[in-house]
Amino acid sequence: MQTSFTEAQLQDPDTRSSNGILRSCVHCGFCTATCPTFVLLGDELDSPRGRIYLIKDMLEGGKPATEEVARHVDRCLSCLSCMTTCPSGVNYMHLVDHARRHIEETYQRPWADRLLRRVLGTVLPWPRRFRLALLAARLGRPLQRLLPRQSPVAARLRAMLSLAPRRLPPASRSAAPQIHRAVGARRGRVALLTGCAQTVLAPSINEATIRLLTRMGIEVVVSAGQGCCGALNHHMGQHESAMARARANIGAWMREIEGEGLDAIVVNASGCGTTVKDYGFMFRAEPGRWPERAAQVAERTRDISEVLLQFGYAPSRPPPGLTVAYQAACSLQHGQKITVVPKQLLQKAGFTVREPAEAHLCCGSAGTYNIMQPEIASRLRERKLANLQRTGAVLVASGNIGCLTQLSGDGLPTIHTVELLDWMAGGPAPAGLPARTDQAA
Repeated sequence: MQTSFTEAQLQDPDTRSSNGILRSCVHCGFCTATCPTFVLLGDELDSPRGRIYLIKDMLEGGKPATEEVARHVDRCLSCLSCMTTCPSGVNYMHLVDHARRHIEETYQRPWADRLLRRVLGTVLPWPRRFRLALLAARLGRPLQRLLPRQSPVAARLRAMLSLAPRRLPPASRSAAPQIHRAVGARRGRVALLTGCAQTVLAPSINEATIRLLTRMGIEVVVSAGQGCCGALNHHMGQHESAMARARANIGAWMREIEGEGLDAIVVNASGCGTTVKDYGFMFRAEPGRWPERAAQVAERTRDISEVLLQFGYAPSRPPPGLTVAYQAACSLQHGQKITVVPKQLLQKAGFTVREPAEAHLCCGSAGTYNIMQPEIASRLRERKLANLQRTGAVLVASGNIGCLTQLSGDGLPTIHTVELLDWMAGGPAPAGLPARTDQAA
């Protein structure tokens, strides 16, 4: 694709990066076949190729974002399926992130949109605020029927209330700064990103991760100062908030790297892992030592499945005789290109693993997408649930809290992969197992 950015425009590192990305696109259209929004809506502007044209026109002309551009970019899930399909290696992730920042800085959204995005950006990344918000949502759920049917604002409020769990697990100490010592001889030392929403919705995931790693002889550090990875803000174009969260994490983990050292930074929410692995790019133009420090953190970041493979995960219980449908989170299969390892680990643990049809298509979670775009997210959820049911499995395993939350409720039980692996290696049975199997714990 030809571009015509001026020399002055190319002085900006984001524009310079986007220029290279745009020039790598050859208009082939392979991306349209695997884009969830194009599959559902059939609109070229709701495909990666169509959005690329809109973004090019906006950035090249130095224009403020229009309602049309904002609408079609907002409908993008950032599932990155297009990047897996693209034969030219177009880095659509960096391009759409740049576009979102430009939209946030130049487009005046309706007041209700601005308010909701601000609330999401200042509540979800902070576990205490998020817990209070979920408790308030329980009180507000009976009022859903009073919301007007056709209002977009009401649809988003209904989505928020529907996603709020009816029961919250008690707060866990697993997210508090501490060192979890290895059992037996220490084979490695890692830092764990405990995250934000996951610590409230499913603290059992971090607990299972810590139990499993320490039993394998790996010391697990929960560093003081680490927290939200910044992805939620980043994908809403809230650049400064995202960078502030990332800086806090980089600072916390560099203290460990420069102290006793770290073999890895472990992430058990794949959406977060994709962002942390991209810190080097996010900080490439920051002053001082930030580019070097961010790159060190990104290079050490591993999904939990990668670490378990590296250190030789082995089950200690007999096979459970369960068939599991593996839901490949988009951030893991498309963002991090990790496709085989989680299934291999589940099979090694004794599970029969099946993949649903259309495994490449997003379930509709995508961070805050299922709140901001509830109609599309709901259609993707129903499509995914139907495909999972057809596998004949008794439960769903996934490596991302967003997928687990999106698919829970009226389908198969949803359990994080690491909880199942921990169970088969001596840990407790995860909550939500089918009744006829939890006795095997």
